[in-house]
Amino acid sequence: MMRDFADFVGLREYLTISEERLSQAVFGRGAFVDLLVAVRKGAVAGYAIFYPHFSSFRGERGYYLEDIYVDESSRREGVGLALLQAIARRAAELGFERIDFQVLKSNTGAVRFYEGLGAESNEGDRHFKFSGEAFARLCRK
Repeated sequence: MMRDFADFVGLREYLTISEERLSQAVFGRGAFVDLLVAVRKGAVAGYAIFYPHFSSFRGERGYYLEDIYVDESSRREGVGLALLQAIARRAAELGFERIDFQVLKSNTGAVRFYEGLGAESNEGDRHFKFSGEAFARLCRK
């Protein structure tokens, strides 16, 4: 399903995770990643990957929603909403106050879906990352 998601957003070339690495992140020693799987009519219909997050300026705890994907055949059937509700309920049980996530501008269907649920976007934010050689250089300094 992650391959389907990567294909859907046009990022398949960046999908390098193995089943073992994902399993370690979710179930291994020091695991901090949560994974929900939605099943509809006996088949996997979607998934969500999320982990704890803290907003320093607001002092709010929450989850960062890394991935949420619903199989094309299960869209408009309430699967995405059910996944988001499950994450929100789990967050509320922990005293968390928010769910943060990013959406590609090109994924207009998802943008409409989230906005319809009341999600807010901040066009001023830009996603940066240190990875590969840039990450290695930081470690060496």
